Amino acid sequence: EIRGCLQSAGILRKTGHEHFNGCLVVPVLDESAQVKEVYGRKILGSKLRKGTAQHLYLPGEHQGVWNAQSLQVNDEIILCESLIDAMTFWVNGLRNVTASYGTNGFTEELLNAFIQHEIKRVLIAYDRDEAGNNAANKLAEQLKKYDIDCYRVLFPKNMDANEYALQMNPADKALGLVVRKAEPMLAASQRVESSEYREKANNKKAHPEHKKSSDLVAELPEPMIPAEPIAQVQPKVVNDVDAKITEREIKIVLGDRVYRVRGLNKNQTYDQLKVNVMVNRAEAIHVDTLELYNAKQRQTFIKIAASELGVEFDVIKKDLGKVLLKLEALQDEQIDNNNKPINEKVELAEAEKNEALALLKDKNLITQILDDFTQCGIVGEQTNLLMGYLAAVSRKLDKPLAIIIQSTSAAGKSSLMDAVLAMFPPEERVQYSAMTGQSLFYMGETRLKNKILAICEEEGVEQASYALKLLQSDGEVTIASTGKNSTTGNLETQEYHVEGPVMLFLTTTAIDIDEELLNRCLVLTVNESGEQTAAIQQSQRASQTLDGLLLNENKKHRLKVHQNAQRLLKPLKVVNPFAEQLTFRSDQTRTRRDHMKYLTLIQSIAFLHQYQREIKKIQQNDKVIEYVEVTIDDIKTANHLAHEVLGRTLDELPPQTRKLLNLIYQYVQTQSQKQGVDQTDFRFSRKQLREQFNWGDTALKVHLARLVDLDYLVAHINGHRQRHHYELFYDGSGQQGHAFLNGLIDPEKLIYDANQSGQNNQQSASGQGVVGRQSGCGQIEPIKPQPNSHEVNEDLFNEVSAEGHLVLKKHPHRNVIEAS
Repeated sequence: EIRGCLQSAGILRKTGHEHFNGCLVVPVLDESAQVKEVYGRKILGSKLRKGTAQHLYLPGEHQGVWNAQSLQVNDEIILCESLIDAMTFWVNGLRNVTASYGTNGFTEELLNAFIQHEIKRVLIAYDRDEAGNNAANKLAEQLKKYDIDCYRVLFPKNMDANEYALQMNPADKALGLVVRKAEPMLAASQRVESSEYREKANNKKAHPEHKKSSDLVAELPEPMIPAEPIAQVQPKVVNDVDAKITEREIKIVLGDRVYRVRGLNKNQTYDQLKVNVMVNRAEAIHVDTLELYNAKQRQTFIKIAASELGVEFDVIKKDLGKVLLKLEALQDEQIDNNNKPINEKVELAEAEKNEALALLKDKNLITQILDDFTQCGIVGEQTNLLMGYLAAVSRKLDKPLAIIIQSTSAAGKSSLMDAVLAMFPPEERVQYSAMTGQSLFYMGETRLKNKILAICEEEGVEQASYALKLLQSDGEVTIASTGKNSTTGNLETQEYHVEGPVMLFLTTTAIDIDEELLNRCLVLTVNESGEQTAAIQQSQRASQTLDGLLLNENKKHRLKVHQNAQRLLKPLKVVNPFAEQLTFRSDQTRTRRDHMKYLTLIQSIAFLHQYQREIKKIQQNDKVIEYVEVTIDDIKTANHLAHEVLGRTLDELPPQTRKLLNLIYQYVQTQSQKQGVDQTDFRFSRKQLREQFNWGDTALKVHLARLVDLDYLVAHINGHRQRHHYELFYDGSGQQGHAFLNGLIDPEKLIYDANQSGQNNQQSASGQGVVGRQSGCGQIEPIKPQPNSHEVNEDLFNEVSAEGHLVLKKHPHRNVIEAS
């Protein structure tokens, strides 16, 4: 009969074996001293076979609340993952503690007990592993619904409360410290102990409202029902010792004895206090390096110091105790300061903010930026300066641009980079002369996020090029490295993670740049002409005059305005309603990345003009997304810069090759018009050109091969005889010697697509009124854009919808959408 009762209760299994064999067994009692649950913890641990459960409970649903009495007199409770962890807190003096039944064992009974006893704060002391973290986050969301603030007690990674206490000495101090440092979850309020709370706790103790307990419960010791919140750490011993603190050392004077301490700044964890201590009295002196938390080392120091200085043992013992307490206080302050998040936000005065907003709202913003570069003493290089500025603005986008400035030595590449960087806030740029191979991985998780990483010479990052390429492509880098556990001292694998995105800014004198890095960057070449050199020298001479002095003072002011303007840019998204109508060359694989650079450049221009655009909103997955839209003027500016930076000039062609290109262009234009086909659909052979121009076959082979290599022609191989037919990729641009990029659509031919803006079907609404008129960012005065000769076939627009709107037809060879 007894065996049957034990089996029905779950103490014995059906096989007759004890369910809790080899376990430390803890019963969970209710207020009537009835056993509601039994917990078992295996005591052999790792000696058991792999896969054996370490924590056992009775079969069925969990019942009961362990240490329910503490809920009646406290509104702050420590919640552990298991009973062994909760008892660890208990024996170390933290009595307001209870436990879940594992990561998924927070029961309705526990929740109801928290609500019934008006618990205000829960310190979740689950294991510091993936399962514990996930369960803590889930529990915090659940308790938040009942206005219960949650805080995460953070043990070292992959540790629980019991393991942590066993490795720390003294354990009570270590546990009190992690409780005190518990971090708020889900915007929980700060933990403040109030007089009302103490009064409430005392009233509960004096007038308990719970049911009468059995004799077993009545015999529980008094500390089980504390009068104050148990989670509060015992106050420190008052230490009024004065100390003279310098960057290198700490001096403490006690009577006629002077203690000098060095090395405190190396102690970045609470479990160690290893320092160099020198004590002197008159001409007597004793110095040693010791771990102040090691009793044996303290005793040795006291004994030798007392002998050397000629004083009593107890005098030095008391002195060292005061020194220890003082160093602990300084260490606490040091660690707290190191753990404080770096607040890089700069508060602007009202006048500074208004001046920065005036710049951002300037309808000729692009022109003003270039004028300010000129006022700052930068001569020429307007395309490079504007491209560098816009690339730096892109640091706030999801996929920033990257820049390499290439030139010979002393041509001014560093001056160009410095001029651009000076326009941006110091807290949003990180600048180095060189980087080692592993340095990027240890820079801190968010130190580079949405910032500019500038390195003076590309050769200085040769060892770190792999990490930089990953950071630019993936937006983050991660490395696994071997290091010492700060608690145990054991070697373990530690993961270091650096988040992006980051805008990369490099300079180089190298002719051949790493191909992988080159594909990810825009390359800007410095003007090294004699005219530019003469202009720079004239500017240098002018800087020595009175006007130059005044100009330098104005430079500081303009730089400050630009830095403040960058601080005011909001982290908005950018939507391009013209995106699917844009075209770009696609004959080479590397153009996939060049195309993304082009699109990001358009985004950066629109992002810079956010204070001149309507901020729109759209809701997705219960999240409101704010964004601004790209305008045709943005695309005009981007096209002009793309022609200058990504394009080439006809001057690079030998005279005869250039002559043949012009002849082919005229021939293709005439023949495609006769046949009524688009230029991209017209094909011609070498034989046709030989008959048309009366050129020799050998000369045609040489010049056609050169035009194919330089992407002016595309060769198509047809038939079993491998005959070549050619397509003209050149569009007639650059006849006046200006740079051009084949394949870009004329912005004047673009049609605004409301479907791409989120305005149709009431998907979006305006976030605020237009701050100012739309910027004329396409009208750049100092850099006059050349008339764009790219044509769009008029046949694309020759259909009219029933509503009377022009209909854009689907082009057979280009990615063009249908829009009305």
